[in-house]
Amino acid sequence: MTVPLDEINDIREMDAVGVPRAEIARRLGLSRNTVAKYADMADMSPAAPEPRSRARRALGPDDAAWIDAVLEADSGAPRKQRHTAKRIYDRLVAERGYKGSYSTARRHVREWRNSHRQGAEEGCLELEWAPGTAQVDYGNFEAVVAGERLALKLLVVSLPHPDARYARACMSQRSECMCEGLSRTFGQIGRAPAALVLDNATEAGRMSRGEVTESHPFSLFRAHYRCASRYRDPYSGNEKGSVENAVGFIRRNLLVPVPSVGALEEPDGMLEAGCARLNAASSCRDGRPVTEALAEDLAAMAALPADPFDAVRWVRARADKRGYVTVDGREYVAGPAWHSRELLVGVRASTVEILADRGRRVALLPRAWGAGGPVRNPLSLVPALVARPRAFGESTVRSDMPSGLVEAVDRMDPAGRRQTLRSISRAAEVSGFEAACGAALRVVEGGRAPDDATVDVLARRIAAGGAEAEGGADLGVYDGFLRGGARHAG
Repeated sequence: MTVPLDEINDIREMDAVGVPRAEIARRLGLSRNTVAKYADMADMSPAAPEPRSRARRALGPDDAAWIDAVLEADSGAPRKQRHTAKRIYDRLVAERGYKGSYSTARRHVREWRNSHRQGAEEGCLELEWAPGTAQVDYGNFEAVVAGERLALKLLVVSLPHPDARYARACMSQRSECMCEGLSRTFGQIGRAPAALVLDNATEAGRMSRGEVTESHPFSLFRAHYRCASRYRDPYSGNEKGSVENAVGFIRRNLLVPVPSVGALEEPDGMLEAGCARLNAASSCRDGRPVTEALAEDLAAMAALPADPFDAVRWVRARADKRGYVTVDGREYVAGPAWHSRELLVGVRASTVEILADRGRRVALLPRAWGAGGPVRNPLSLVPALVARPRAFGESTVRSDMPSGLVEAVDRMDPAGRRQTLRSISRAAEVSGFEAACGAALRVVEGGRAPDDATVDVLARRIAAGGAEAEGGADLGVYDGFLRGGARHAG
């Protein structure tokens, strides 16, 4: 439905003075969606009229439009596989029955290329960047993490108006990693950019013959932050030169020499702090400090939503007979209790969440990259052992438990095993598997059979480092209780 401009102005004027949108829709006889569309429209700037091309004899408007479409599509092809004027002329004759001369077609091709080449050569299209616009690109770098040399991705966001730069370390360019990195960068900036400029080499979107196909997670991400998006040719660095330069600048100044860290989270924190220092010490093109010009960008950006964006990609996977699901080439253990079931898998940058029907969580596992064995959480194996305690003797969970606890469970009858494993399972939901096993071990060393309450309280204390919670009960009584139980057993 086309809405006349005077009605659009009526919508925006009434919305600006606080008239309810339902009332606006009633007065103007429009749908509420149409009212919301034009009331929320951020930019009403008129588009520049298209210049008229000079008509060529024997080259009608349809043929000219066909040539323009072929040349436009060539922008996504390898340079050595683009049309020459002669190839276009041959196709005109063979496919469209063209009767004109080669020189006429050649002149049209030359004029089209000159008009498009001029802006690219002089940089007129991209010299001025409005406040609130961000450019996004990836680079590569290496870091030594816990003694292992890893190839990582450098996600860079540049605000070209103030020349501010931000960077994040990622394991991959997958859409969930990109969305999480951008979300954290927006949090660092404190606002959400009005527009994102990317190239079609990222997983945000792909451009083919002038049409962009955007990934579903990234489209939801943009809707969450109310960002527009524009895509550029990855082989034309001048179209987003600010971020292209920022990738190299950050790599030279913050990642040389190759950083050596103890955990994967450290390069990300190092980049955040380093970019803050660089921005504080830099100036933009007009000589002002970056921090001063940045205020203009922040004013043009939107406030961050109250709810954070959950950068997750949901896929369905069927567990095999062992209870393993395969996602992105890696196996994740849901547990034998879920064998042969179709499960829902939420893939995030650092975790993989496995859900059963009605959203029940089956397992929360760390995200794995590259080749390797199955990824598992010992806790996901415990429910099956509670149901079949005799299987404990051959279960892989034994290698994740203290040897003393394994020996104690081996000596128990099926009912005792079931109770011990159930106590560990319930305590682990709050305190973690390691703390729950440590608590169960202390109970059996005290000469008692583990029960839910004792294992839970001791596990909480172990998870807290042995310190009593502020304002909580004195948990030392349990130590005395266990010692007393040991003396009585002796």
